[in-house]
Amino acid sequence: MSAARAVRPVSVASFAQAQNVRRDDQRNEVEGLLPVIAEAFGAIGITKDDVDFICSGSTDYLVGGPFSFVMALDAVGVWPPRSESHVEMDGAWALYEAWVLLQEGKVDAALVYSFGRSSLGDLNEILTLQLDPYTMAPLWPDIVSLNALQARALIDAGKATEADFAAVASRSRRDALANPKAQVAGDIPVETLLEDEYVVAPLRRHALPPITDGAAAIVLAAGDKATRWSERPAWITGFDHRIETHALGARDLTASPSTAKAGEVAGVAAGPVDLAEIHAPFAHQELIVREALGLDGTVTVNPSGGALAANPIMSAGLIRIGEAASRIAAGQADRAVAHATSGPCLQQNLVCVLEGA
Repeated sequence: MSAARAVRPVSVASFAQAQNVRRDDQRNEVEGLLPVIAEAFGAIGITKDDVDFICSGSTDYLVGGPFSFVMALDAVGVWPPRSESHVEMDGAWALYEAWVLLQEGKVDAALVYSFGRSSLGDLNEILTLQLDPYTMAPLWPDIVSLNALQARALIDAGKATEADFAAVASRSRRDALANPKAQVAGDIPVETLLEDEYVVAPLRRHALPPITDGAAAIVLAAGDKATRWSERPAWITGFDHRIETHALGARDLTASPSTAKAGEVAGVAAGPVDLAEIHAPFAHQELIVREALGLDGTVTVNPSGGALAANPIMSAGLIRIGEAASRIAAGQADRAVAHATSGPCLQQNLVCVLEGA
């Protein structure tokens, strides 16, 4: 099911995330998830017995062991047995699965969580495994070089400059100063950032995401639970995800038609957007996604700092939805858009529209 506008009102009732850090050697996945799930439950005064479905997002390639998602269930405690599922994707896609189940009326509440310890392996090697196994992966292009090709395509097309990339990074990390969960924050002007050395031209250090260990959890609610558990529910009014061809050479890397289509189906243009949480691990990707979603200069983008402030792989997309929902719950926005991405150069994209009324 890849559709669309909400039929049954479903809200983000609660959101919690771990402190994002460069490396967490003190805790395993279960120990890292336990306080996050406890916070998500405790914020609305419920227990695991109040949710009907559990869905997680993660990947064994990061952990380095098979079936890590099974071990992670110990953080919830699924005895007696209960309905549970796992998505080998960012937790945003696990949230989509849970949302579909709630739309069908089979459950009234769901817990969605995700975790990723990016520090355990070499991401340049691990993320190469996402590529086409016949023509691309054997060449072992690293993720930074691929995104540098995308950034260069933007510059060559006259759509952006290196100063534009630096402006995104400067604003993101300045906004992250107000985010206690951020890993990287600071008020550094664009001119100073442009003095950074290149990692892979035209991408300088500031345009890259930090390596992050982290986790996040969201409770979804429908029916009377949504209004009982939240004074101001953040209603999911549209939800969709799309994918583009695996062949990078067959794509226009300066645009994101999958994001545009997901945004169209989710109903981004159906009303004014106050803020957007965009999952853009590389600075230039924010510019591409903003254009695809039709977001103008009046929209506040990534007030949390976004993925440039903390990028826990498998959780960063879910966090974008949680951050957007939190601002609606706090009365800081009436309508928000959250975006998540996966795969090389914005290959797979998910869009979630949330409203406070």
